[in-house]
Amino acid sequence: MLDDPEREPATASRVADDAREWLTLGQAATFLGAAPGTVRKWADGGRLPTYYTPGRHRRFLRSDLDAFLARSRGAAPAGRPAAPGVLVVDDDAGLREFIRVHLEAEGCSVREAASASEGLAALDDEPPDLILLDVLMPRMDGWEMLRRVHERHGVDAIQVIMYSGEIEEAGRVEGRGAHAFIGKPFDAGKLLAATKQLLRS
Repeated sequence: MLDDPEREPATASRVADDAREWLTLGQAATFLGAAPGTVRKWADGGRLPTYYTPGRHRRFLRSDLDAFLARSRGAAPAGRPAAPGVLVVDDDAGLREFIRVHLEAEGCSVREAASASEGLAALDDEPPDLILLDVLMPRMDGWEMLRRVHERHGVDAIQVIMYSGEIEEAGRVEGRGAHAFIGKPFDAGKLLAATKQLLRS
């Protein structure tokens, strides 16, 4: 359950009296750098304390959010992002959202790109720890983006998982510098397992 019977639910007056401490779902999502759906999932799973107004609107205590961020960051090595950075490059907006929500729930910092060109621009802004890269995209496909990533950043500088609905594409991974290949459709568990394995390596 979302409510802790030992905690007093937030009231509208308490929220109004201490606006700097209480955040709405949208504000909490912005504060945490995650999607509202991801924050709801964290709350429903008991990872993030949630309170309710009399109108049953979710409210989050800022100190709980600070503690959540501190737990998520752990003892990250100096110079490394607090959360593993993942860039998802796919022209399918629904699939990008699906991947992002699941990876954010695992504590990853996820950015999205709707094309290979956007993905390359995102790399120039801030190189991630891992790229999840669709093979079949218009104008520039995933293999060409992979080649340019290696050209700009080096073959082993950024780990890359390629995926495609065309299973025969798997045979092209060897020798091209990708670290893994996943055929579509794939389940979240398989994707998360491959992602976490590479981020640990």
